[in-house]
Amino acid sequence: MIDPSEALTRIVSGLPLSGTETVSLMEAAGRITAAPVLARLSNPPADVSAMDGYAVRAADTTAGAELRITGEAPAGHPSAETVTAGSCVRIFTGSVIPDGADAVLIQENTTRDGDRLTVTQPVTSGRFIRARGQDFTCGQPVIPAGKRLSARDIGLAAAANCPWITVRRRPRVAILSTGDEICLPGDSVPPGSIIGSAAFMLGALLKEAGADPVILPVAKDTAGDIRQAATGLATTDMLLTIGGASVGDYDLVKAALGEAGLVTDFWKIAMRPGKPLMFGHLGDTPVIGLPGNPVAAFVCGIVFVLPALRGMSGETPSGDNGREKARLACDLPANDLRFDHLRAALTRDENGILLATPFPKQDSGMISPLATGDALILRDAHAPAAKAGEICDIIRFGHRDD
Repeated sequence: MIDPSEALTRIVSGLPLSGTETVSLMEAAGRITAAPVLARLSNPPADVSAMDGYAVRAADTTAGAELRITGEAPAGHPSAETVTAGSCVRIFTGSVIPDGADAVLIQENTTRDGDRLTVTQPVTSGRFIRARGQDFTCGQPVIPAGKRLSARDIGLAAAANCPWITVRRRPRVAILSTGDEICLPGDSVPPGSIIGSAAFMLGALLKEAGADPVILPVAKDTAGDIRQAATGLATTDMLLTIGGASVGDYDLVKAALGEAGLVTDFWKIAMRPGKPLMFGHLGDTPVIGLPGNPVAAFVCGIVFVLPALRGMSGETPSGDNGREKARLACDLPANDLRFDHLRAALTRDENGILLATPFPKQDSGMISPLATGDALILRDAHAPAAKAGEICDIIRFGHRDD
């Protein structure tokens, strides 16, 4: 058995990048940029007013000074007037600053009588002016390559006048469940059979991560059926198998795919749950063989498959693989020789400190605690006993909402 960190390194090393495509702004949310997004104009494109008021020469705005209003420049309608000594132009938020003006005198600091304006409070040069390009300039990279596009990024790209963005194609991942006992949701369930929930749980996980999952028909426990199910992978970026990767008489995936050309990189890792993990390549297609147990398959999906997808999508790595810190809400015994992933609930104490409480039963056949849980508590192999209040590493199941 190899260490989980070594397994992850071997999985993500050398994975091919998915191809690229150009999509519209509204299709780009959640996608990974394949190239920097370059601004097609400056923002703002000209010096503009940050307030409603009057474009003035700051030197003319001594208290009690009287100015002549020579024109008006609503937003979107620049004035042809030039502000000269003793004159001003009425402007509004977003209005282009007329030539000759170097400040905006806000309307609250004036009194007006017809076309005459009296200054009640002076203004300094540059005040209430948004300078051309102060946000970004034409040609400037506003979004780097390898960035997962948020709603804020979409707004930035729109402001930069970029209606189309080049992104990585969604990785297409085939999911193959194996086993004579597997039934699909909604099917009749004969004695000895079970519902194959793992493929749907993984499919949803991958879809949330920006992949394009394809659930294949269930393969029976024969080498021929498994080989046949794994054919036609030319348009598939990754193959995930579920079950059949352990050491039982009917665990045939490794051997069957080996006959089809699978080159195995490793098999079995020192991890709980998820020991019978397999990784290799079938031609150019990376293959991850996941445990048949739905909870173990999901945990392996979080720990190994999601980082692999991020790598294939060209996403800039965070460096912590999604880990963050919490405090244990209870004591934990010493760990054994396998790296442990404990399903846990997250809460906060009266001081706002994040607390992780492992479920008392960690049976990997129990799906309901997985659904109600929030995170995995990570424990190294041979970790000593830990007390409540000690710092621990966690990986959340979903996006942070606090």
